[in-house]
Amino acid sequence: MGSLWSSVASIATVVAVLAVVHVPLGNWMHWVFTSDKHWRVERVVYKLVGVNPDVEQRWSVYAVAVLAFSVVSVVVLWVFLMAQGVLPFSLGRSMSVDTALNTAVSFVTNTNWQSYAGEAGAGYLVQALGLAVQNFLSAAVGLAVAVAVIRGLARQNTDRLGNFWVDLVRGTLRLLLPIATVAAVVLILGGVIENLHDPMAITTIAGGQQELSGGLVASQEAIKNLGTNGGGYFGANAAYPYENPTGWTNLIEILLILLIPSALPRTYGLMVGDKRQGWTMAGIMAVLGTGAMSLMTWSEVSGGSMEGKEQRFGTAWSAIFASITTSTSTGAVDASHESLQPLSGGLATLNMMLGELSPGGVGSGLYSMLIMIIVTVFIAGLTVGRTPELLGKTIGRREITLAALAMLVTPLLVLLGTGISLVLPVSHAALSGSGPYGMSEMLYAFTSAANNNGSAFAGLAAGQPYLNLALALCMLVGRFVPIVAVLALAGGFAKQGRRPETAGTMPTHTVTFAGFVVVVILIVAGLTYFPSLALSSVAEALG
Repeated sequence: MGSLWSSVASIATVVAVLAVVHVPLGNWMHWVFTSDKHWRVERVVYKLVGVNPDVEQRWSVYAVAVLAFSVVSVVVLWVFLMAQGVLPFSLGRSMSVDTALNTAVSFVTNTNWQSYAGEAGAGYLVQALGLAVQNFLSAAVGLAVAVAVIRGLARQNTDRLGNFWVDLVRGTLRLLLPIATVAAVVLILGGVIENLHDPMAITTIAGGQQELSGGLVASQEAIKNLGTNGGGYFGANAAYPYENPTGWTNLIEILLILLIPSALPRTYGLMVGDKRQGWTMAGIMAVLGTGAMSLMTWSEVSGGSMEGKEQRFGTAWSAIFASITTSTSTGAVDASHESLQPLSGGLATLNMMLGELSPGGVGSGLYSMLIMIIVTVFIAGLTVGRTPELLGKTIGRREITLAALAMLVTPLLVLLGTGISLVLPVSHAALSGSGPYGMSEMLYAFTSAANNNGSAFAGLAAGQPYLNLALALCMLVGRFVPIVAVLALAGGFAKQGRRPETAGTMPTHTVTFAGFVVVVILIVAGLTYFPSLALSSVAEALG
């Protein structure tokens, strides 16, 4: 009974803190992306890159800017990773060509999947100027796309969605950088290291030898969580004391992960001029998030196994961390997901399969939820024989086609990638187990990559050319096809006028509608993924 109440108190603590910051942070983000004033430092950046910040873009131009910026980012980071051996603070570390490409794609797509141990593959300079910088920029890209999609719903009779470069710079300088700076200082005070010390060899209690690396960890830890990135400075990620030394730093890191995604619905409500829409979206996310968190915590606490769990903080916090990271496109972990109970492992996989909507990644969670809301409105409209509308915008053939494309591309990547990889000898050999457990490992890897999560069942030996390239392809397609689709969707909405609300208009701000959205999300995920889950986590649990 004590464990039960402790678990309830832990979940309640997280929910209560997020409730307190929801309105002020949501209001701040609304101001950031609607203000007509440019800061002086921002004008300097625009001048350096040759951008006129007062010129807005059509959806197609906005999408090209996103893709071009991301492609350049992948190439630059890839070259940086390959050249680190001749750079300062490399500590003799290096990556193969395919591992470096996988890592570059991973960090640019906000996935942060790592097929190498963090302290073994990247030196201090690459960590700070390569990986940490991309933690900022990839999160800012997702945030910019979400804001552009909201503008599409908020505006009418225009073909402009804003300026990508302005949104990118503002998201970085006005939001991510200030919060990450404060968070880094807090983490340093909590014991997270921030230094450039050379690795130190120590003798363990058992008489073995172990190398302890230093590094600029606190600064990267802050943005990796705030930006829902997740890539660890060390292989053990947040289970490593240098990254996460105490119970309250563990709580801070959990809150950083949820901070921006949980407040974005407030920004959405303000930008579309109807706060009720924001409250409804926040409610849907909360139901899905707390439901998964509660189920996973119950599964782990009642299972009683401490294998692979965070011994310092307890089973409940391991379960909460695992649920939050898999529902927010964050690859950070403070326990081994491979050691989760079969039901918990299935729930972690399902969190990602739902599209990470509860509340999802920075920006990506909001536009993914909007896709599900559009699909729900369309289904409801067909049910009652009315023209589907959202905020006065008609949802026709073009809109539902784009929504379906954004929604179905990740299941295609997951199921096709898993199926092919299970029959190929080169990738099948990477599994640490057989039967349902081996299926779970491969399914989890492709689910994580296609949904840009980055966490893994640690037993999979993914650091080989085939899996590095296959997972990198899933990360790229899973990130950018939905982005282009939702921007095209937003462009179409922006061109429409706004239909006046009538007695026949279906309200999209009620508890009934929110419940309908939750049901649609669960049905869509169930129909898509149940066979694969039945052959993996469910079969393992029953066995």
